[in-house]
Amino acid sequence: MHKSLASLATLFLLLAVFPVAAEMPRIELTAGFYRIEAEVAADDPNRMQGLMHRRNMAANQGMLFVFPQAARHCMWMRNTFLPLSVAFLDEDGRILNIENMQPQTEENHCSTKAARYALEMNLGWFSSKGIKPGARVGGIEKAPAPQ
Repeated sequence: MHKSLASLATLFLLLAVFPVAAEMPRIELTAGFYRIEAEVAADDPNRMQGLMHRRNMAANQGMLFVFPQAARHCMWMRNTFLPLSVAFLDEDGRILNIENMQPQTEENHCSTKAARYALEMNLGWFSSKGIKPGARVGGIEKAPAPQ
């Protein structure tokens, strides 16, 4: 009995020291004929974490960043192991620009105009599908409100 209490106390201590990250909500987006399953980073902790420390991401999965206001947002790749492409989107989901980002770099990749969203996908995903600036990403209206 004492061993189980000690084990339980150790578990609680570890959870307090190393919090378990809450799973981000997911939504379905579309770009052209393509379906995207996107995790949604709509609050500061999730936007700051992004795709850091991940080693892989499925072909049609990505992460949608929802910003509290439209502005010239920038992304970087500190502690991110995956090469990514990011599309910056306006309020209506239109792609403003697409930037390619290399892993573990601190170079800023910024929107060319005021963006409300950013969609990160595996490197080259947009170009391999023929998706370019001006195209619309559907489904962002289902994203949670930013916090």
